[in-house]
Amino acid sequence: MLYDMPLYRPPSEGNNLILQATLGCSFNGCTFCSMYKTKSYRAKPLEELFADMDDAAEDWPEAHRVFLADGDALTLPTDHLCRILDRLNETFANLQRVSCYATPINLLRKSVSDLEKLKARKLKLLYFGIESGSGDILRRIRKGATPKSMEQALVRAAEGGLKVSATVVLGLGGRNRWQEHIDGTADLVSRAPLNFLSTLQLGLEEGTAQRFFDKFGEPFEWQDDMALLAEQVRLIEQVDPPRPVIFRSNHASNALALAGNLPKDRDRLLAQLRAAHDGEVPLRPRFLRGL
Repeated sequence: MLYDMPLYRPPSEGNNLILQATLGCSFNGCTFCSMYKTKSYRAKPLEELFADMDDAAEDWPEAHRVFLADGDALTLPTDHLCRILDRLNETFANLQRVSCYATPINLLRKSVSDLEKLKARKLKLLYFGIESGSGDILRRIRKGATPKSMEQALVRAAEGGLKVSATVVLGLGGRNRWQEHIDGTADLVSRAPLNFLSTLQLGLEEGTAQRFFDKFGEPFEWQDDMALLAEQVRLIEQVDPPRPVIFRSNHASNALALAGNLPKDRDRLLAQLRAAHDGEVPLRPRFLRGL
């Protein structure tokens, strides 16, 4: 099976089968994101995707988890997705879970009934980029969503029975707007039903950086590691999720890897962050960090 490169997937999908149901990203407008800039969005023809499944089944018949790439397979019509999921269930006898990226736009275009149909066919987990809960920051990074539309999309996913793993980007507001970035994010996460929450630290690849700076609307000043730890502290202090959330900051971009449950492990996580700020816990060396 040959992939249309570049290929991206969440870190937690590294040991799972990846199939490209779409190529590129249907939105592809976020200024901080360098993924899929060399591709034009299109749905992969079903006959090609089914041939990929057959090839994968010959090499890995016992595969039990599948990630549907590229950027947002959920933008496909529900009937189209059902055909993909039905074929996956027929092809892989041990299939337990299918996952994909999801944007606020394509989640809101699905009804609860649509999502329930997909869940019944083992689409169980969506990866959702919150990035920021500040409406101003979302406008500056051209996210194409508002805090309200994100909340509505996340509620829709929960009503459809799907789990959501959401990410937020530390440093996205820069030195001048970090507090509104974090406060808005904590407020959104405290209202939205999530299962998993992860943080990444802002990094801009060479081909993306200038557009990000141009669209931000004012000079952007980067946050250093100590300031990013302060962002993490402020976020964890304020988050009061409507149900327990598994929290991680183990993505390679982060200066400090954290793991726990919120709100149960709030005090322990804050103690780890403060120890790191005081130099008692080493930060990940910069040469080991990446996007």
